[in-house]
Amino acid sequence: MTVKFNNRDPVYVQVIQHFKEQIAKGYFEPGQEIPSRRELANQLKINPNTAQRAYKEMGEQGLIFTEGNMPSCITKDEAVLKSVREELIIEAVDLFLGSIKSIDVPLSEVLEIVKKKHDAESGEAEGSK
Repeated sequence: MTVKFNNRDPVYVQVIQHFKEQIAKGYFEPGQEIPSRRELANQLKINPNTAQRAYKEMGEQGLIFTEGNMPSCITKDEAVLKSVREELIIEAVDLFLGSIKSIDVPLSEVLEIVKKKHDAESGEAEGSK
């Protein structure tokens, strides 16, 4: 597991974001065991306290659960998993809209360009399989 950290956001927040992205991509399956806090700290070369803080926050958000002395696992709660995906989509759309708003492009034109680009990239992805 590798995460490219930036200097803007706290590391624990970036770790949480990484887990959300991996969940949305299907890399982590519902109920899948995740590395221990110590293992994660070693893998990402971060302070164990930072890993602990990320896991604590993910637990509070319902992204992961830990039963007794068992390893932590990704949630099986479909509503939480769906909300993670929606949250990431909304963040991406907000970023996109913020960047195109300044050039005052009609929505119909934006949607047409996005659809063409999406279709072209989908075709490239299918061609590489």
